[in-house]
Amino acid sequence: MFPLEAGNMSSRGSLLRVLGMAFALAVGIGTTMGGGILYAPGKIAALLPNAWLYMSVWLFGGINALLGATVFAELGAMIPLSGGPYPFARRALGDYAGFFVGYTQWALDCASDAALLLLVGEYSYVLVSSLAGHAVAVAFATLIVMTILNWHSVRGGGRIQIITTVAKTLALGAVIVAAFIMPQPAGAHGAISLPTPHGIALISAWMLAMQGVIFAYDSYYVVTFFGEELHNPGREIPRAIFRGLAVIIPTYLLLNAAFLRTLPMARMADEPFVGGAAAAVLFGTHGDQIIRVIVIVSLLGTINAGVLMTARVLLAMGRDGLFAHQATRVNAGGTPTTALLLSTVVTGAFLFSGTFGAVLGVIALLLAVNYLLMFISLIVLRRREPDTPRPYRAWGYPWTTGIAILIGLAFIVGVALSDPHHSAIALAILLVSYPLFRGTRRLLMLKNP
Repeated sequence: MFPLEAGNMSSRGSLLRVLGMAFALAVGIGTTMGGGILYAPGKIAALLPNAWLYMSVWLFGGINALLGATVFAELGAMIPLSGGPYPFARRALGDYAGFFVGYTQWALDCASDAALLLLVGEYSYVLVSSLAGHAVAVAFATLIVMTILNWHSVRGGGRIQIITTVAKTLALGAVIVAAFIMPQPAGAHGAISLPTPHGIALISAWMLAMQGVIFAYDSYYVVTFFGEELHNPGREIPRAIFRGLAVIIPTYLLLNAAFLRTLPMARMADEPFVGGAAAAVLFGTHGDQIIRVIVIVSLLGTINAGVLMTARVLLAMGRDGLFAHQATRVNAGGTPTTALLLSTVVTGAFLFSGTFGAVLGVIALLLAVNYLLMFISLIVLRRREPDTPRPYRAWGYPWTTGIAILIGLAFIVGVALSDPHHSAIALAILLVSYPLFRGTRRLLMLKNP
């Protein structure tokens, strides 16, 4: 299906510097503004059925993202390698930290892609009614098409990312405008109200709500996965991260305000698809169809970025002897072909097995650990490599980084107490990761002496 021509490969994994600022901005915005902003509001409204509390978590999530952005911007500009957080952790904290961050990031992205692909399959009937009931088949076909489109060249994948990001941003903007210019729907603030938690229950609910918000904001740093493919990474990575958040944060706040204006809080609570419910109120009988088409376009952009990202994590780890060396193969178009194929296989396995839900629940806590490792990496590299050129230096360091660390620790403790089942599994994974790292490295050294 995907011929591997020896003449078109580089055994050293040489990527092409063919991506510019438009792609850098599109991949951050497009990956972050996926399905989460349309689905998370229902769970958060159920946890915090008060408009002020509800908006507070989204605002705090934006502030938290900005604190993290200062760290990722400095690390990405200083270490412009492909692979996202993996090369930062490995350089600062060693091979084991890199192994842990790389594999958890790769697993999370593959599982996330599987979940998003299934949503595309479930909503495909909106476009073609005969596809109803064939969600998994449609999802798998979408995965194969995305892999083929990205196989030829990284430029092609970049164009897809730009187009889908522009489309989804305009579509979400249209929903916001419609919510505020159209007359307020009758019953938008109905008499039915839900009890607001207090005391310890409120703290627990707020932490669980933040779990969904952090997922919705996660990926603003995705441009760091493409450091070797940008024309000027030292300049483009920081700008793309902060300009992306300058779009994402206001969009999230305005969209949630639009939901609150359109739907009563009791209607939003536990609604699996708040975006669809709001669109049905705004646009009538065709509203749900309109928003589902928007979701499909939105998800395709996020999936495309996921396909690009997973391949680059494996390529980076293959270079460093933490994954099979075959993953470093790159074709003439700049695509890591073997890594792309392996990631597609694993994503397909998640899709058909249906295990991605459990994986995402467990990795939520591990993702928070990875964030914490990034903040620690910045401190370590500042002390160990004070003279290394840094095109961007984290604003407010060390105070902003220290605050980010405290928030990260509080979040990990809060989630561990609020979700002990998944937290216990995450802890078990953390405990076995070191012997797994030793065994994997020894096996790879035997195969590639």
